[in-house]
Amino acid sequence: MKRYAIEKLIEWKNGKKRKPLILRGARQVGKTWLMLEFGTTCYERHVYISFDNNKRMQELFSHDLDVKRLVAGIELYAGHVIDPSNTLIIFDEVQEVPAALTSLKYFNENAPEYHIVCAGSLLGVALHQGTSFPVGKVDFLDLRPLSFAEFMQAMGKERFASLIEQGDFAMATTFKQEYIDLLKQYYYVGGMPEAVSAFSKNRDYVEVREIQERILAAYEQDFSKHAPNETVPRIRMLWNSIPAQLGKENKKFLYGLVKEGARAREYEYALMWLHDCGLVHKVHRAAAVSLPLKAYEDPKAFKLFVVDVGLLSCMVKLRQDVLLDGNDLFKEFKGALTEQYVLQELKTLRGISAYYWTNSRSTSEVDFLLSAGDSIIPLEVKAETNLQSKSLKAFVERYKPPLSIRSSMSDYKNEGWLLNLPLYAIGAIRTLSE
Repeated sequence: MKRYAIEKLIEWKNGKKRKPLILRGARQVGKTWLMLEFGTTCYERHVYISFDNNKRMQELFSHDLDVKRLVAGIELYAGHVIDPSNTLIIFDEVQEVPAALTSLKYFNENAPEYHIVCAGSLLGVALHQGTSFPVGKVDFLDLRPLSFAEFMQAMGKERFASLIEQGDFAMATTFKQEYIDLLKQYYYVGGMPEAVSAFSKNRDYVEVREIQERILAAYEQDFSKHAPNETVPRIRMLWNSIPAQLGKENKKFLYGLVKEGARAREYEYALMWLHDCGLVHKVHRAAAVSLPLKAYEDPKAFKLFVVDVGLLSCMVKLRQDVLLDGNDLFKEFKGALTEQYVLQELKTLRGISAYYWTNSRSTSEVDFLLSAGDSIIPLEVKAETNLQSKSLKAFVERYKPPLSIRSSMSDYKNEGWLLNLPLYAIGAIRTLSE
């Protein structure tokens, strides 16, 4: 299974100002596999340390954090001397031993020659609990579920992925039914590595659903095991309300759908907990169309998406037979799966931040407003072939952006004021915006 994040890890390895690297991402997105794959393929040796129930390592980091002493202990644990130039040191579940996180500061300052990669499924939550964090002393890399391009490669369709990467939309259009069929599969299977791996081998949708249900059950267990007891019911209610939130015509998050009469302050910590675990993505409304969009973020108005489109299709119990019904799958659930898919793809693109826009009366809405370099790109998502774009056209006439995109099941076409980009090619936005 190819992960593009390997290329980013290689860049980190070869960087002149390399710092210890923290790999962030939700549970089961493949962080451990990626670190081990990186250690196996790009180094002569690697040392893997999981801090989960590891008393020996907990003891090592419970005393002073002198780097020479720590390295000596790690060498004894590994059973060999560590050559810093060709050995990768992997710290997994690092949130279990906060002192190990703190030690990264001293590795960076006193022994930068060591290559250290860390990960922890609940690392974001741990940081909010007062863990001493080495601010400015580490690098970060976010790992997400497999993108559609990575999914195509896992399905043995490397050349199809390459056509989109190269921007050869004429050739891609010739084979558009192949892309559409693959995209249907991706809506159902999603990008969680275990589900993709199983499906690539067996093409068994029932097996995929069983894997997804296990992953969702593991998330629920995390709620009970790691969140404060008084917050667990709110986390669970908020998490389970997301399909209903996305099933509305207006997908703005409403606390009233979590529980009748609910208020934001009652669920503030629950939402932060889910966000810090990497289980949800918040897309805020941009109160003004000006750069930087972050400065005009409306904190009270946002859409909430889950980590993976396949998990969302599992949560709403999407029927397998919908995969056979023409393009009905893309309209299913009021197009929520399509908007989830698009947001998920946008999250994989470096240098692009996503917001959404409504006018002052909320009578006009653009699904996504992208901040890319020194430009703002409106993106309208259509789950079907009805391509009326009144809101987008009004936005373009008012703000005159250099590039406007409508993504749908229609073919690629440049209309001058508007670029029609097929849903299966949404990953090409990064190249088109440059």
